[in-house]
Amino acid sequence: MPADRFEYHGINHLALVCRDMAETVRFYEDVLDMPLVKTIALPDGGQHFFFDIGNENLLAFFWFPGNAQLPTPGTSAPAELPGVGDFSSDVSSMNHVAITVPLERFDEFRDRLIAKGLQVSEIMNHDNSKWQVSRRYHDGVWLRSVYFFDPNGVLLEFASLTRKFTPEDVADDPKNAEGEAVPGTVRSHA
Repeated sequence: MPADRFEYHGINHLALVCRDMAETVRFYEDVLDMPLVKTIALPDGGQHFFFDIGNENLLAFFWFPGNAQLPTPGTSAPAELPGVGDFSSDVSSMNHVAITVPLERFDEFRDRLIAKGLQVSEIMNHDNSKWQVSRRYHDGVWLRSVYFFDPNGVLLEFASLTRKFTPEDVADDPKNAEGEAVPGTVRSHA
């Protein structure tokens, strides 16, 4: 890595807001098997808790006293699971958190979520087809995923990459706020 470039090692933590920390701890520890590794009592009586999601990455939650509102579906969070309905959300909202799971255990993990009583999306085999997803797993699939909600309305995804990315995977020009493609904005990282 050149000395004049930033160097990244992943996401240290993503901090979300929950309405009930006890319920959030039960879900992430008991349902998703993510150990609670750090708790912080905030000066205002709130809390900031951290869950281990593997590889020195953490998922954190704030709980603020008097704030028990769930997100507004379709505005601050998706209203539906992808493949079921509208999963769009507003600018600066967080649409979903994708958590890497081992490809060889992907189907097993989806079955475990269902066995634990969660509403889980169909398996989405992301590919480069017109619809960008296939019901069947094939050589063109680059990511397998399933989606589900936590008790706070946070859309979660279990995701498994099926191959390494290549320069051909960066084939689209980014669009500006008016929806116009802006060629020449993506530089090669080769």
